Amino acid sequence: MKLSILIMIAIKAMSRLNPQDVNAVNKFYAKAISQGVIDFERLAYLVSNQCTVRESDCYAVLRALEHNIMDELKQGKVVQLGGLGNFQVGVSSNGEVLAESVSGNSVKKAHLNFRPGAKLRDMLEIVKFKIIAG
Repeated sequence: MKLSILIMIAIKAMSRLNPQDVNAVNKFYAKAISQGVIDFERLAYLVSNQCTVRESDCYAVLRALEHNIMDELKQGKVVQLGGLGNFQVGVSSNGEVLAESVSGNSVKKAHLNFRPGAKLRDMLEIVKFKIIAG
């Protein structure tokens, strides 16, 4: 099912050098520009206006969701958020010569992997862009 709402993402031209040829002329690439930030309180307010639940209840549910997502990720689980997608902890590590040498000490850094669900992928297919002054 395709979304039918017109979505406009702001972009601007950004100059970038070629890391493989530092003497090459810079080229310009499109960069998505944020149009603001929405915080938990605003999100709770918006959700409460779309259902029969009070804003404070929505806020409490969102905070509980945040807590439980982090708790489940700490346990090594993949967290599925319906049509939004999945979160999973990933790691960057040092290469070891032997498999037996791989340990927790091999891990350099942990990060989050996010795999968008079908609804988000569909949204990205229909999004339109508008250029703004840079």
